[in-house]
Amino acid sequence: VALIAVFIWWYQSERTLSVHSIYTMRRELFYWGAILFTFSLGTSGGDLISESFGLGYSVALGLFAAGIAIVYALYRLHVINGVLAFWAAYILTRPLGASAGDLLTQSPANGGLGLGRLPITAVLLIVIIVLVVYLSAQERKHPPVPAPP
Repeated sequence: VALIAVFIWWYQSERTLSVHSIYTMRRELFYWGAILFTFSLGTSGGDLISESFGLGYSVALGLFAAGIAIVYALYRLHVINGVLAFWAAYILTRPLGASAGDLLTQSPANGGLGLGRLPITAVLLIVIIVLVVYLSAQERKHPPVPAPP
């Protein structure tokens, strides 16, 4: 409800929800308000599906991944526009990540793989560092071409 309220308030005052048009302090505040509530929604949404509904972490992970795939298909088929597709997919990435994290770190008795938080955090940190270094090197090799005036 809070996220919907932020989107309504943002759209009524700015007439856009596009992240490409965030260039004022007010739009920045609306954006960060939306981000704050998507994180809360992500954790609670993932827990609702996996734990409260008793479907388990892997089913929740699959459902949220399928949701993102559906959003992508609707966007590619021109059923929804880019702004709606972005926010719908962004919102779904939060419970997807929470479900993936729970699946990897929770004990097998609780339906997880029991790999532990520290090892998973370390592996993900290494993956992120490798990707940042790789993408930075690629950017230096192939700098973006400026748009013609």
